Amino acid sequence: MAGGTLTLAERRSRLEAAREALAGLGDALVEAIGAELAEVLGVVDDVAALAGAARVRVAVEAVRRGECSSGEVHGWVREHARSTRQGSAGPIAVMARQAVAADTGLEQRDPDPGSPTGIVCSAVASGRLAPGTAVAVTREVERLTPLLQPAAVPTVTTALVDLAAQWGPSMMRRLRPRLLAEHGGRGTLDDLHDRLAQSARLSAPHVESGDLTEYQLWMTPEQAAALEAAVGPLSAPAPNAETGERDLRPAGQRRVEALTEVCRRSSAIDAEAAGDPSTAAAVLHVTVDLGDLERRTGAGEVLGSTADGTLVSPEALRRLACDAALVPYVLGTAGETLDVGRVARLFTRAQRRLLRRRDRGCTFPGCTSPPDRTRAHHVRHWADGGASDVTNAALLCQHHHTVVHRRRLWATVHERPDDRGRSVVWDLTDGSYDRQLERLSATTDVRPPPTRLLDALLGPPSTGPLDAELDAWWAELTEDDWGPDAA
Repeated sequence: MAGGTLTLAERRSRLEAAREALAGLGDALVEAIGAELAEVLGVVDDVAALAGAARVRVAVEAVRRGECSSGEVHGWVREHARSTRQGSAGPIAVMARQAVAADTGLEQRDPDPGSPTGIVCSAVASGRLAPGTAVAVTREVERLTPLLQPAAVPTVTTALVDLAAQWGPSMMRRLRPRLLAEHGGRGTLDDLHDRLAQSARLSAPHVESGDLTEYQLWMTPEQAAALEAAVGPLSAPAPNAETGERDLRPAGQRRVEALTEVCRRSSAIDAEAAGDPSTAAAVLHVTVDLGDLERRTGAGEVLGSTADGTLVSPEALRRLACDAALVPYVLGTAGETLDVGRVARLFTRAQRRLLRRRDRGCTFPGCTSPPDRTRAHHVRHWADGGASDVTNAALLCQHHHTVVHRRRLWATVHERPDDRGRSVVWDLTDGSYDRQLERLSATTDVRPPPTRLLDALLGPPSTGPLDAELDAWWAELTEDDWGPDAA
């Protein structure tokens, strides 16, 4: 007997047989051969989709017959379809109300198939859309309709149904700007973005469990595009072609490190533009105990910003002090301020230019990051008395700068490039920095007197003649000497 001529009794009998077949399906799956599992899954999925559509049709009939009113249909569905108590009764009730909205008295009319409601209801009846997804499509259409040209509403509704059926509601919402651009009235997209700008915001920092700091960020499309243009390239995986080392950082970690790098570069520009860099708004002020600084214990504490009170680990202070706008306040045993350091962007502009030409980019083996994505690292850390001199410096990208500090690696800086053209050669053995520092401490005192701690750690202020000499040398370079990316 053809499917369209089955009576209700025959359909109910087959539904009960299908229920019994599904209930025992798991025990029979061991009999599947080859592609049968995929075929069975397809049939089960078709049955589930049509069952969702059938629940809506039954609810519609119940409202039309007076078994329940439109306002009671939600409870009626929950009572008689137990699985909907887990949250799916609401969408079924919404779709039932929409289907009977065109009824007038005893006249029962299905929605106009060319209207948005008719298009969505038809997709539900055929099993293409689950009731929950259909409700999401309907709401999106209602939101867009006032912004669209009237003739485009059915076209947009059909497009949303197709997209939601294929990819789900979240992907459907991503299409909103394009639909408004193609089918909206004049200036609609501009007006939308203007309204979005009023809702864009960045929350204040919230410290979660005394550990990670949480922000919430809402951006307009324009703002998000600008952010991604800066963060996207910096957050790409950076496998090491020379050593074969993979970049195992999760995508989220790479992105937050990229955003931090963007902020640091902005801080450097702000500090550079200020007449006195220590007064620049983007400079980081940190207190640190003398004993902690010497022993690499404890933590520094951020002062005078919305991050006031944030603790910074000793190793993080060492990284920041390589080439960051950082002012350390060194405290004595009683908490008194022993000294206030100058801005610890220790390498001068001329020195950084020299490093750019010498190193040509990140010096970590296998890394190809260009000079603009690097910072000057103290091979012998400034906190261990390392001089702010190009013979104690190496360019590193943000990722490998963190790696070098975390693994505590040492590098040898050559006056002339070796046979492989390297001026900086890294010892990639974990802890090589500590072993080299121990050898150096056997012949030199690496801990400066406390009374002149910062002068010794940070080194004397840069001399004018040296800067002038390097600037003059730089000015004489031609594009052939440096390349088109000279800055």
